[in-house]
Amino acid sequence: MSIDNETESKYPKELKNVKLEYAYIGLLLENPKSISKYYLSFEDSQFSDPMAMNLYKSILFTEGGRYAPENIKRDFSYPKTSEEIYALKQKLKQEAIRTNYSIEAVYTKIKKLFLLKKYYIKAPTKQFQQEVLEIKSYKRYKQMTIEELESIISQIGIKRGISEGRLNSNATDFLLEGENSLTSGISLPFPILTEVFKGLRVGETMAFAMPSNSGKSRFTINLAAHIAFVEKKKVLIISNEMSEEKMKLCLITTILNNPEMQQEFGQKIRKSEGEILEFKFRPDDKKKVKTDKKGFIIKEDGETQEKFVERLKKYSTEFRQVIAATDWLENQQDTPICFMHVSDCTNDDLYKIILDYYYKEGVEYVFYDTLKNDIQHIGDGEEIKKTATVLSNIAQKYKMFIGSTLQLLESTTAPINLTINDMAASRTVKEVLDTLCLFKQINNQSYADYEYSEIEESKQYKDIKAYEDTDVRYYACVVDKNRAGAKPKLLFKLNLAYNEWFELGHLRMKQKLKWGCKIYAEDIFTKKEFF
Repeated sequence: MSIDNETESKYPKELKNVKLEYAYIGLLLENPKSISKYYLSFEDSQFSDPMAMNLYKSILFTEGGRYAPENIKRDFSYPKTSEEIYALKQKLKQEAIRTNYSIEAVYTKIKKLFLLKKYYIKAPTKQFQQEVLEIKSYKRYKQMTIEELESIISQIGIKRGISEGRLNSNATDFLLEGENSLTSGISLPFPILTEVFKGLRVGETMAFAMPSNSGKSRFTINLAAHIAFVEKKKVLIISNEMSEEKMKLCLITTILNNPEMQQEFGQKIRKSEGEILEFKFRPDDKKKVKTDKKGFIIKEDGETQEKFVERLKKYSTEFRQVIAATDWLENQQDTPICFMHVSDCTNDDLYKIILDYYYKEGVEYVFYDTLKNDIQHIGDGEEIKKTATVLSNIAQKYKMFIGSTLQLLESTTAPINLTINDMAASRTVKEVLDTLCLFKQINNQSYADYEYSEIEESKQYKDIKAYEDTDVRYYACVVDKNRAGAKPKLLFKLNLAYNEWFELGHLRMKQKLKWGCKIYAEDIFTKKEFF
């Protein structure tokens, strides 16, 4: 049972298991009829040991000759025979009887191993070989079926139009470059929605719909950061909208301005995405450095980025706080936010991508930004439903949570009155989802028409406060579907420049008399207050 040098050199040690090969041979000898189901084609017969290969061929033509498929046997040459081979067969058969291994379990292991060998040898580049080899070390490799492994291997070959990375990797370097090309689930960063949905639950799908340019991707990042760095769960974001660089910048902005994250990295700071992008930082003492009209340290003529960074470290506590935050972000490798940007993505591609990260990284929380048509069926609303169905099936089968963003129409519907009819081309997608939230900005001229309360059914409702800061917005959030129960209407205050999202409470229209006069929400006969 020796391996010749030529065969030895084909495969790395991680793909060799001679003991498994001989266990498989022994089980076929114990029950030759089993080869009718548990056979290996010529292409898949990647035995490390030439003797094991010869024994397998021998079984095909002798002991298992009546049972092996004829189309399989045609590709093999006739085996060598000898007394040594006969004796080895008897030994392996007795070992199989003694060990009582399951032929199905052993076949699955060897078929998976041989598939990796086959594609390793066929790989056109060393990088491709390395990616095939890495599959063997996936956290859930042992749980994979043969079909799932084939799907994951095929994923390696469809990376055209796809870039991937980890949003929290190299966060500091990215910043310093200066130019930046049915049990309760885990919590959301919003207490009321957490209670309403019973948390984000594996096995379910959720969608958040907003009009174009309303912050769908930023909302996704906000949720992903909470899941990864507060709930300590691995996350995958698949995006056909924002690039990795834009997503990374948004993530840095999010953790800087989020009180939950600030507690983690030990700094309290407020910094807009624009200031981070433009490398604008305030000095501790304006007398020691040149500043612009807004008080930010000016980069001197001819000053390299490296020299500028050193000056900022010396003169700006604000800058040092940001670096402390990005250093902390970069160190969160146990719960990464994995990222993949896709273009021309089919439903099949989407399935393979998610499955790959499920097995490779152990990811259980996935966001797809934005849920669109399979590229083969652009403009067909029913096809969006099919994509949503694919995601739902994955969530249920693999016990994952999958969230996605959807597009709302630019309609005249009042934000608090949003329904599924305000969806773009995807109204039927609601049938597939477990949860659906519709978001729309409240026009500042309409603030007086609304009021909100932290507690539902409260008599203490508040007016919406107007802000001079034009970046501050108010969104109505209408829970249009919730298999967990309640479907409230909520008020959110947000600032996209800082990627801040605050859940203020339950939203309602102010009550009106039939003749059109507005009254306070309190009982008219008690308060007697008109305006």
